[in-house]
Amino acid sequence: MAQGDTVEKILHSAGVLFAERGFAETSLRTITGMADVNLAAVNYHFGSKKELIQAVFSGFLGPFCTILESEMDAALDKVSAGVELDIETVLGCVSAAVLKTPAATGVSVQRIMRLLSLAYTQSQEHLRHHLVANYGKTYGRFSALVQKALPELTPVVFYWRLYFMLGAMAFTLSSYDSLRSILNSEYAQDSELEDVMNLMVPSLTAILKNPS
Repeated sequence: MAQGDTVEKILHSAGVLFAERGFAETSLRTITGMADVNLAAVNYHFGSKKELIQAVFSGFLGPFCTILESEMDAALDKVSAGVELDIETVLGCVSAAVLKTPAATGVSVQRIMRLLSLAYTQSQEHLRHHLVANYGKTYGRFSALVQKALPELTPVVFYWRLYFMLGAMAFTLSSYDSLRSILNSEYAQDSELEDVMNLMVPSLTAILKNPS
């Protein structure tokens, strides 16, 4: 087996299992069993479980941030041409990046959001340091654009509303399959992911813009 194939099999298995079970609950032996590789392969390619966790996140966050940066650049080009920067435009950049990332990474939106939720709900300080060090610049740029579009908010109100918004997005998208199934069952209707994102942006906008 080529080394690249081994790495991809380990990363895929680790991503699936971490999203389903959590980090502490997933052993390296379980990952190697699913990937059909030996334990030494993980140590050789990644060094440790912590570095494997970080590699799983880099696999989708790197492309996501590249896409988001491109979307923000396009939005700011329009501002330079005289278009007003509003919060719907900023959130539209995230929506576009969310929809484009699975094709670039092979990782579903649902799994991405489950993993991101775990990063902030399970004790993985090394992972948070990794995310800040490698992707904090893009997050900071996005956050600054949101703040620029909502200058009336105090820093504390802005902080909490931003996380209310991110929490609503993470829950909805990580639960998309289940919520879609319920919609089909109870209303005999369906919603594609793009439809959900189009519905979500105005709702997230309302969370951020609601008068104090």
